[in-house]
Amino acid sequence: MYYEVHGEGGHPVILIHGGGSTIDSNWSMVLPLLAAHRKVIAVELQAHGRTADVDRPETFEQDADDVAALVRQLNLTSVDLFGFSNGGHTSMQIAIRHPEIVRKMVVASASYKREGMIDGFFDMMEHASLDNMPAPLKEAFLAVNPDPRALQTMHDKDAARMREFRDWSDDSLRSIKAPALIINADRDVIKNEHALAMSRLVPNARLLIVPGNHGSYLGEACAIVPGSKIPELVVKFVEEFLKETV
Repeated sequence: MYYEVHGEGGHPVILIHGGGSTIDSNWSMVLPLLAAHRKVIAVELQAHGRTADVDRPETFEQDADDVAALVRQLNLTSVDLFGFSNGGHTSMQIAIRHPEIVRKMVVASASYKREGMIDGFFDMMEHASLDNMPAPLKEAFLAVNPDPRALQTMHDKDAARMREFRDWSDDSLRSIKAPALIINADRDVIKNEHALAMSRLVPNARLLIVPGNHGSYLGEACAIVPGSKIPELVVKFVEEFLKETV
């Protein structure tokens, strides 16, 4: 697994990117802001960017186990998690499957049931192809891994994972022990009602709804708004949440 370490001090936070993304395409605005005050570990998951594919399907559970293995390899007792989109799914699975290593987590624009996505999302995924994959994600991938076959593999596995996604139980979210900050944009691909429901299921969760669309509030490559200060404000909310006494 490819990873980068930035900054020092504070409790380490792991950044977990969304589907089709790299560290740069997902976190280019957020990472330096967080790293100014704490150690930040940014990862690229199976088949993404500089991390090679493995002969197995992509699942959020497997990604969770991979990140947990990295935490133990780095001899970290516990970490904070910040996951966006598919990375939010992975963060929840880490908290469910490896609760002992998670101090706090930020879950941004993620769901736990198919009904949580905007109407028509899964119909759209049935027609997903490399041709209609967002250009900024393709460009970011090829900038760090110029193999077009690897790009195709990543796309196909990501698309298959979403098409085959099956609902998680309410009890799985109720089992999460780590305090959580759930973030959603008011025009996200995740319904705000679903984000609210998640915040009520996770026992110690807070909810933040921000103006924008999927990823714009983080400055993600497909949704960046030039000159917007919202990513800086979101990072301040995240930092305050992470600093609160557990």
